[in-house]
Amino acid sequence: MPELTFGIPKGSLESTTLELFRRSGWKIKGGSRSYFPSVDDDEMRCVLARPQEMSRYIENGALDAGITGKDWTLENQSDVHVVGDFVYSKASMRPTRWVVVVDGDSPVSDIKQLEGKRVATEMVGLTKRYFAEHGVNVEVEFSWGATEAKVAQGLVDAIVEVTETGSTIKAHGLKIIHQICESNPQLIAGKQAWEDPWKRAKIEQIALLLNGALQAEAKVGLKMNVRKDVLDEIVGKIPSITAPTVSPLYKSDWFAVETVIAEHVVRDLIPELRKAGVEGIIEYPLNKVI
Repeated sequence: MPELTFGIPKGSLESTTLELFRRSGWKIKGGSRSYFPSVDDDEMRCVLARPQEMSRYIENGALDAGITGKDWTLENQSDVHVVGDFVYSKASMRPTRWVVVVDGDSPVSDIKQLEGKRVATEMVGLTKRYFAEHGVNVEVEFSWGATEAKVAQGLVDAIVEVTETGSTIKAHGLKIIHQICESNPQLIAGKQAWEDPWKRAKIEQIALLLNGALQAEAKVGLKMNVRKDVLDEIVGKIPSITAPTVSPLYKSDWFAVETVIAEHVVRDLIPELRKAGVEGIIEYPLNKVI
């Protein structure tokens, strides 16, 4: 039986990625010390790998495909096929940002003012290329961790760090002066795997269902019973992907109406529907919207 070797990002994205796969139809399990999680799919073998290294392993064929941050694929300048972009992080459904940060009391407000200065970051390659492209000569050094503390303590003049909202950076008395790039998880495939018809079809299947699970995020299904005399009015009030599904109830002047809508809309919509005489309103969660 053919098999697809798939990389799961180890670290901050790990639990969120496994939950996304669960909602997509795959159960992937492994102990805290296991680098080879089990998966309920005989056509897949899963391997945990650091996002920083994932694209290299996929490029050289050690892995067929996997999920990693767009930032690390750019950092490694890996020649891989991007199958899909998925906007999620460990804490939210938004992209992360790599930003240039200085101490809150620093007079520096523009990257041009960092000429000849020292910058610490985990993203060394991308940072060097970015400053070079903008004509700014800086000394970029690799940070092994506690990067924010380095600029706060005056060990370096600036850092390039990843953030979602910037709130932690501000809480440490630092300030963002520039954004280098946005990043989000991507499903990437090796060129050799992508040229294999069976592996390509399997990777496309995974991409389709993962995207469907993400599309279902923050959406719910809504069912209700509506009288015939107010049907058009109610259907006009209900948002939907295309149009609500309307079915007559057996030997009745009532209709069953069903739709998929954004979850935040429901809190205002349900009271309005009740006032209009709608009955039997049922809200239910969704796993996938495709």
